[in-house]
Amino acid sequence: MKTIYLDHAATTAVDGTVLKEMLPYFSRRFGNASTLYTLGHESREAVERARKQIAKLINAEPNEIFFTSGGTESDNTALKGAFLANAGKKHIITTKIEHPAILQTCKWIEKQGGRVTYLHVDANGIVNPQSVANAIGEDTLLVSIMHANNEIGTIQPIEEIARICREKKVMFHTDAVQTFGKIPIDVKKMNIDMLSASSHKIYGPKGTGILFKRNKIWIDALMHGGGQERGLRSGTENVAGIVGFGKAAEIAMQKMKSEGEREKKLRDKIINGLLKIPKSRLNGHPTKRLPGNVNISFEGIEGESMVLMLNEKGICSSTGSACSTGSLEPSHVLLAIGMTHEQAHGSLRLTLGRETSAKDVGYVLKAVPEIVDKLRSMSATWRE
Repeated sequence: MKTIYLDHAATTAVDGTVLKEMLPYFSRRFGNASTLYTLGHESREAVERARKQIAKLINAEPNEIFFTSGGTESDNTALKGAFLANAGKKHIITTKIEHPAILQTCKWIEKQGGRVTYLHVDANGIVNPQSVANAIGEDTLLVSIMHANNEIGTIQPIEEIARICREKKVMFHTDAVQTFGKIPIDVKKMNIDMLSASSHKIYGPKGTGILFKRNKIWIDALMHGGGQERGLRSGTENVAGIVGFGKAAEIAMQKMKSEGEREKKLRDKIINGLLKIPKSRLNGHPTKRLPGNVNISFEGIEGESMVLMLNEKGICSSTGSACSTGSLEPSHVLLAIGMTHEQAHGSLRLTLGRETSAKDVGYVLKAVPEIVDKLRSMSATWRE
């Protein structure tokens, strides 16, 4: 049975070209990038080449790119680093639908004496820029709002929000893990001060990420040691992972426009097809959403049961964030957009990728309605 992978928001397979680029740095070019001999110089050159490739994708300067282990570390470094470096200001603003890497970091900041404002979003998951402006006070240090939500795919108006922050002299950070390499980002035009991204969401290797930090933005390091990454992130560089991330970013830049348009057409076909099922609803904004994101709730069923039954048919899907898998609690994102616990438990997330075909979409549109009907027929509480 063919596997149809529709969980690209969770992770992606390493692109063959990316893997080929990485392989020499596991063996033949294994040198430590911080050493002085030729073998080390080769690794250092590879790291700096990747830094340039990634910077080009978001119109940043290469020296504004700092390598990390992934989006979670980048989020932690941005928020904790800013909080620790600026003792005079203790107020941070974020939203109720952020990734756990932001929300849990904010909880830590609160335990250290900081103050966090969690903004509401509307029924489509969008935060009102005016509510950000209203929340900013004299002690506000940083605003952190994700570029697009990992569960419902809603894209936030971060350019407008960042402009407000720049005018009020408040730092702006965005978790762009879901948008980096998928939709255009220009950190200069968009007034972004810090940005988090992860390699494994764009067909690069796991365990590698970046924090973009605009020059003149000062934050404290969380990792101390040998002073790598200009003192912001000590530790021997993951050269192979960094090389892979750089190549993945280069490929993403080449394919972004055409692949985005292709995925959007397939996405809309799935959405239109699944909304024909009675008592179904689309979660997230109908148009201001990621090209490959589908999130739909079905009344009268459990999302976990649907995911397991889809798996039996060879379809990989999810009910929400991969980082929250195993939790019995309903999605905090779906609750934040006004859904009840019962509605939130009936959600299905399908996220498309480069290998998703029209044939795959057709198979999904046949399988999901059958599973929904079967689960509803087994339910003691469902009534047509």
